Amino acid sequence: MALEGRLTFILSVFLLLSSLCDCHPTSAARAASNDIARKGNLNSLTIRRGVGNKASDIAAEVAGYADVAKQIIDLAVFGAAQKRSYRRLADFTDTIGNRVSGSHNLEMAIKYMYNAMTQDGLDVHLEPVKIPHWVRGKESAEMIAPRAKSMAMLGLGSSVGTPPEGIEAEVLVVQSFDELKQRAIEAAGRIVVFNQPFVSYGETVAYRAYGASEAAKVGAVASLIRSITPFSVNSPHTGWQDYQVGVKRIPTACITVEDAELMWRMAQRGQKIVVRLTMGAKTLPYADSFNTVAEIKGWQHPEQVVLLSGHLDSWDVGQGAMDDGGGAMISWEALSLLKDLGLRPRRTLRTVLWTAEEQGGVGAQQYFNLHKVNMSNFDLVMESDLGTFTPVALQFTGSDAARKVMGEVVKLLAPINTTKLETHGEGTDISPWMQAGVPGASLHVADSRYFWFHHSEGDTMTVQDPRDMDLCSALWAVVAYVVADLQDMLPR
Repeated sequence: MALEGRLTFILSVFLLLSSLCDCHPTSAARAASNDIARKGNLNSLTIRRGVGNKASDIAAEVAGYADVAKQIIDLAVFGAAQKRSYRRLADFTDTIGNRVSGSHNLEMAIKYMYNAMTQDGLDVHLEPVKIPHWVRGKESAEMIAPRAKSMAMLGLGSSVGTPPEGIEAEVLVVQSFDELKQRAIEAAGRIVVFNQPFVSYGETVAYRAYGASEAAKVGAVASLIRSITPFSVNSPHTGWQDYQVGVKRIPTACITVEDAELMWRMAQRGQKIVVRLTMGAKTLPYADSFNTVAEIKGWQHPEQVVLLSGHLDSWDVGQGAMDDGGGAMISWEALSLLKDLGLRPRRTLRTVLWTAEEQGGVGAQQYFNLHKVNMSNFDLVMESDLGTFTPVALQFTGSDAARKVMGEVVKLLAPINTTKLETHGEGTDISPWMQAGVPGASLHVADSRYFWFHHSEGDTMTVQDPRDMDLCSALWAVVAYVVADLQDMLPR
């Protein structure tokens, strides 16, 4: 009997015996049947694996998933699941709103997602963590001289507050840390305004993160940071900031691009600028929270994991639809698509919706600390946290051998024109895993508008597009399923 015939016979016997037991009889059988059906070259592939895992073997194995990949794409983009991730996101954000770390809204969001994914038929559980609890309080900023003007502002996360009466002081405007050092003698007793130009988020965000401590070192009483954005309609953008150990903590907030440039022009004319800043910000004790976990258990290697993720928390402005409601929803939607198609991979697919990412990946770090003992069983970690606009490519960090496998996997995305594999998977929440050598992947989207809305009141459902979310969901589901179902884990 030919090898393919013997496999078919064995499968038939397995199905018959499974039907007589009271366990879940069809799961492994269905998976095995799918495996045979999608791999017409199974015979030669299996024989070749005995000789060595050559690039041609991998290419042939991955190519065998073309029909399954098309089924996933068709369901997500053209079928019954069309616009589903968008509708789920709209229902979620409209119901809950923004979800800052430690807030009641975040608690509600976790309960909402736990119930929604459970009702979707997934295996869901919560893993407890401790997270920061910073409260903004009432806040305002106004220019007193050379003319009266109310300024839009947002206190930065972890900032201390001002005295109840506020801080009124003359302003020193600088455009860089170097300029601040050069003019340090002028800074004592003043509010330092940073009017740094936007170069890139990765470079310019240093002013938001460290501006307060740098200003405090030269005697400033507060700092105001030009919002980290390339585009503004008088919109302040908040975010987390870090006080340096041993440096006095002074109040700090972001202001709009427009007001930062206004004060810069006034300063260049030699005008005296006076601002009154009032902030009721305070830090409360750490709060209880949860990472929300949903799974489709693997039929052959349930202990091995492909992890998909986005973060459930947001800032306390806008709706957190883009950052990172979209990433959370496509990570749920990927499992829904596979469940709808009856696809169960060899390895476990695990979606994790992180808590307190905005405070520095707090929930994710605790997850890593808890699960790193099983690091060898984590096949691939994935995170979507730069928007769910039109997908452009998959970003990947891993060994050269793993990159070759992933290069074949993205070829399956030809129907949605996203076959490009780029370097450097990224994501605050998955970075501990990648630093430890676990392969990591992230979603690269057409994100030119991302920082227009990032951490601002503009982050709402209006930013989202249902077709873009369908495409992102399809990509996420195809990559996760195929990697989880390959004969071998990705090589380290």
